[in-house]
Amino acid sequence: MSKTDVTRRGMLKTGAVAGAGLAVPTIFTAQSAHAFTNEPTGGTVTLGFNVPQTGPYADEGADELRAYQLAVEHLNGGGDGGMMPTFSSKELQGNGILGKKVEYVTGDTQTKSDAARASAKSMIEKDGAIMITGGSSSGVAVAVQALCQEAGVIFMAGLTHSNDTTGKDKRANGFRHFFNSYMSGAALAPVLANAYGTDRKAYHLTADYNWGYTTEEAVKSSTEAMGWETVAAVKTPLTQTDFSSYIAPVLQSGADTLVLNHYGGNMVNSLTNAVQFGLRDKQVNGKDFQIIVPLYSRLMAKGAGANVKGIFGSTNWHWSLQDEGSKAFVRSFGTKYGFPPSQAAHTCYVQTLLYADAVQRAGSFAPCAVAEALEGFEFDGLGNGKTLYRADDHQCFKDVLVVKGKENPTSEFDLLEIVEVTPADQVTYAPDHPQFSGGALGTCNNGA
Repeated sequence: MSKTDVTRRGMLKTGAVAGAGLAVPTIFTAQSAHAFTNEPTGGTVTLGFNVPQTGPYADEGADELRAYQLAVEHLNGGGDGGMMPTFSSKELQGNGILGKKVEYVTGDTQTKSDAARASAKSMIEKDGAIMITGGSSSGVAVAVQALCQEAGVIFMAGLTHSNDTTGKDKRANGFRHFFNSYMSGAALAPVLANAYGTDRKAYHLTADYNWGYTTEEAVKSSTEAMGWETVAAVKTPLTQTDFSSYIAPVLQSGADTLVLNHYGGNMVNSLTNAVQFGLRDKQVNGKDFQIIVPLYSRLMAKGAGANVKGIFGSTNWHWSLQDEGSKAFVRSFGTKYGFPPSQAAHTCYVQTLLYADAVQRAGSFAPCAVAEALEGFEFDGLGNGKTLYRADDHQCFKDVLVVKGKENPTSEFDLLEIVEVTPADQVTYAPDHPQFSGGALGTCNNGA
């Protein structure tokens, strides 16, 4: 077991990771008929922050952890309170959660499902975490969400964009604030049609795991519906760092558009290789060649530098938004860390507040009481406009941003500009939509 697998309580105590076995946790702190997994009995409550501290999404994980630590500070009454004053719910008072001081443990998902499950299992069984949150990979999110369902704890997903998380792999104990692949396709398609026309030939390079699959499906579906043709869709390993061998065939395919269904370091490397091959300088089918990145982040844009100029994509949130909640969060995060937060930081901070608020409103840490408080919950003031946590699938519905790389950025953080705020109703779909079919939410599990 590597040192990166060890969980760390925020300067409080250290625990060791459990073995590779993934049995349902059996350690409960209460024995009554109404007991639940890791029911807090003292003056503190422990949350588990499971983020990629190594691997291709480590930059996202570092920002997630910063946001989690800031949320804990605010919940415990420190700092300026961040988004708590702008949050439409006024349950959180800065005195912890139900009067209990918030503590935390951390784990390294390594962007690997097995490692993520092992670290989550350790935080639940050894450290007494009552809620697990985090991750920057949908494969990780699906795996940890299933573990939390078995264990009887709430899972507040971090950055996970695959349709599967609240589609075929949804679970009653799991909740997602982040938007999804379908929403990216629905938001992007009209903008792409307006910018590039309805007669395009697209070539997809797709990360070979469930996020890549559902993003490819969503973008293909939405662009083909407006007249585009998909000429090829090629899977690439998540561990790939040099995409030159995948870029070369694009030039021979007759495609005039490249869709990079990549995220994090994968997207930085594949976009860099595409630019090095001169794709952006070419004309194909009488059109200027275009590249699209369905899911963007500020951290990815920073990594790719000037290569992102003019390239369209979608994002869950951006630090330049001027609503009161976003401004409060950017101010608070920037004061503490010296730079603006990423969308990963935003969604993780918000998920922590939403969990704490649900416990307050339920008057209980019992997972099923918390789940009931979150289901159908409508709120505002957390940076995405009016938002609904839909009861049918535990997916948040809110405005989605279409962005593109700035031509003349003013700083290393000012690399993306918002070109459209897509209203929530344009990206809302029926719970039984074909891209989300095949799974049942099931029933909530309290564990004990």
